[in-house]
Amino acid sequence: MAVLDRKMFRDFLRLWAQGLAISLVMACGVATILISVGTYRSLDETRSAFYERYRFGSIFASVVRAPQHIKSKIEAISDVSSVETRIVKPVLLDIVGMAEPASGIVVSVPDFRETGVNRLYMRRGRMPEPGRTNEVAVVETFAKAHELAPGDQFSVILGGKKRELKIVGIVLSPEYIYSLGPGDLVPDERRFGIFYMSLKVLEGLFDMERAFNNVSLTVLWGTNEQRLIEELDRILKPYGGTGAYGREDQMSHAFLDAELKQLRGMSTVIPPIFLFVSAFLVNMILSRLIALEREQIGLFKALGYSNFAVGWHYAKLVIVIALVGLVIGSAAGFWLGRGLTDLYASFFSFPFLIFKQNLDLYFLAGGVSILAALAGAAKSIITIAGLAPAVAMRPPAPTVYGDSYLKFRDTRVFSQLTTMALRHLIRWPVRSSLTTLGTSLSVALLVTAMFSYDSIDFMIDTIFFRADRQDATTSFESDRGFDALPAVVKLPGVLRAEPFRATPVKLRSGHRELRMTVVGTSADGQLSRVLDLDLNPLPLPSSGLVISERVAEKLKLAPGTQVEIELLEKNSRVVFVPIASVASGSQLETDTENIQRQSSTTPVVAIAQSYVGLTAHMTLSALNRIMQDGRQVSGARLLIDGNRLNDLYREVKRTPSLASIALQKLSYRKFRDTIEENVVIMNRVYITLAVVMAFGVIYNSARIQLSERARELASLRVFGFTKAEVSKVLMLELSIMILLAQPVGWLLGYGFSWSVLKGFQTDLFRVPLIVHPSTYSTASLIIVIAALFSALIVRRRVNRLDLIRVLKTRE
Repeated sequence: MAVLDRKMFRDFLRLWAQGLAISLVMACGVATILISVGTYRSLDETRSAFYERYRFGSIFASVVRAPQHIKSKIEAISDVSSVETRIVKPVLLDIVGMAEPASGIVVSVPDFRETGVNRLYMRRGRMPEPGRTNEVAVVETFAKAHELAPGDQFSVILGGKKRELKIVGIVLSPEYIYSLGPGDLVPDERRFGIFYMSLKVLEGLFDMERAFNNVSLTVLWGTNEQRLIEELDRILKPYGGTGAYGREDQMSHAFLDAELKQLRGMSTVIPPIFLFVSAFLVNMILSRLIALEREQIGLFKALGYSNFAVGWHYAKLVIVIALVGLVIGSAAGFWLGRGLTDLYASFFSFPFLIFKQNLDLYFLAGGVSILAALAGAAKSIITIAGLAPAVAMRPPAPTVYGDSYLKFRDTRVFSQLTTMALRHLIRWPVRSSLTTLGTSLSVALLVTAMFSYDSIDFMIDTIFFRADRQDATTSFESDRGFDALPAVVKLPGVLRAEPFRATPVKLRSGHRELRMTVVGTSADGQLSRVLDLDLNPLPLPSSGLVISERVAEKLKLAPGTQVEIELLEKNSRVVFVPIASVASGSQLETDTENIQRQSSTTPVVAIAQSYVGLTAHMTLSALNRIMQDGRQVSGARLLIDGNRLNDLYREVKRTPSLASIALQKLSYRKFRDTIEENVVIMNRVYITLAVVMAFGVIYNSARIQLSERARELASLRVFGFTKAEVSKVLMLELSIMILLAQPVGWLLGYGFSWSVLKGFQTDLFRVPLIVHPSTYSTASLIIVIAALFSALIVRRRVNRLDLIRVLKTRE
């Protein structure tokens, strides 16, 4: 081994504690890269494999009722690969041991062939046999939630009658990787399931002989899907087609895609923080090492070693530290990435898992880490190359504090030891500022991790307690006249019922368009309210459309802008509406009257706040006028006597006209439990990483200060100062930097949180940016404790200073 290499390893062993602290910070950066990018790749690869092997559809459409011979016309569309027509209907379930009614979707499967699109993965059992009226295959998530197996039975309302079904198979489908029940924000496997039955059986139950109401198809690679969607809409339009859509609008795919987008966002926000801090720590430790080894550097150059050889010697020391961090980070990233991938795989109901962390990912993480470390060491290495042998062998010039630093002595505020600490901080402003910044980044990382509690709590309060305050929401299989409402009111325990109507539309402004649902509610409704941008209740006008902020943003709509509504259930009839802004209820009525005088069209009057989905609202009467099919309702929102819930559940299970019932409290509880479980897991990881980073910054800063000021501190001991008084000088400097880091960390944390939310924002969910003071204080408390622990370790070294050896060292 060469001389410089032996010296490099001796230096590494001598500085093992500081080097390990830097390596741990680098390991955090490597781990976050492997966790985020690795998990993203694994899920994306698993999804792609499942989609391809089981022929997940590319385009989907629903109709009221279309004859089977239409299938040949769809197959004749150019670039269509395969077509599957089906019967898809909502159903209510009666599960033994479960008081509340569950809901689901029953899907037909071909009787004498395998499904061409959206094939099923058979986990156990077999598919229902043709003509067997009581056989059903159940999606695995529902079966697991109720501990069901082939041979078990449950009750379901099919075709207006309650029937007993026997489970013959447990399956998974690429179409329902993420399946949401009515009114739910996260999957609830107990209360919602997907069921597959014989096509012949469902044709008879729903009067759909040689007909279908749902179609999905796959297309050739590179096909213009928009052209195919338009062709499919043209074919299905006479049969009540509600508009075809691509994968990006398919519910399961959209939610999974949103999660993958969040993982990509995490990989761009978190790792750079650790890499920046590690580069800063390398700069600190290497600059001090060079200062201590000036004489040795001069000797090496005098003996003939080139500037490059000496510089490369110190660069290799940095690379070794980075490699240690890479090894630790790779092991931690592999373990945590595998665990996170398994969590996602179970949450999204994949039949198999492809865990993918290729070597290129490790090379990427290692290369970025080494480059960050070398960037931090660049200034010190350049300084080495510029030192002449004679200059290097002379002691460096003593630190000059100047008269401005002595002004502390003129005041009676600070003691002599406090003055020493303050003077040293001011004399090295760049180093002090960088140490403060490094500590503040630890605080910021914790704020970024923990703000999600505040934001999600606020989001939950807005959704479940300010906007949708009903206890339950019932829906009919199809729109019905107002005469169906009294039957709902007579259900046991119903104290109040407010009707609503929902219809799919395309909202279009210029070349931009959105597929969404317009909901019509009673003008005086109190159970479900529309909120303005300040989250105050917004009264709906007698005529007009209220759109959410996200819709306005995507369509670039402003007050007064003309917007076009395409009614997908009414042969794509188009309604034109201008948009106008309102500030209050009285102003709303005035603006509406003015617009109606100027135009005969229906006005769109306000922009509302909504954190879930793309929403638009009208009064029920206004929506019925636009639909032009009489007074119709899709269901009702209910206020229920909590003491009669079981009576209500029993009656709902016996009511064939109800297609589903969404239970608000159960949805709220499931949403909170699911979110808290995921947030707690991720926050544990981030808290650990932030503590490691804080420890590395404070420990290295304290060790460097001790090495620089060991002679000064030993002199104080000789002069008669106690160990506690001498330690006070070092501890005070650290305390000041830690204290200054807190408000900076709060500001950076708020900024990082904003960046994370912008990256996570989708059409499905929009989480508000809310950070409570308690979050800032908790983050600061954790970092202060970590900093205190690292500072106490260094204080032990101060108390154990060998005074004779230190005082003999050369300045």
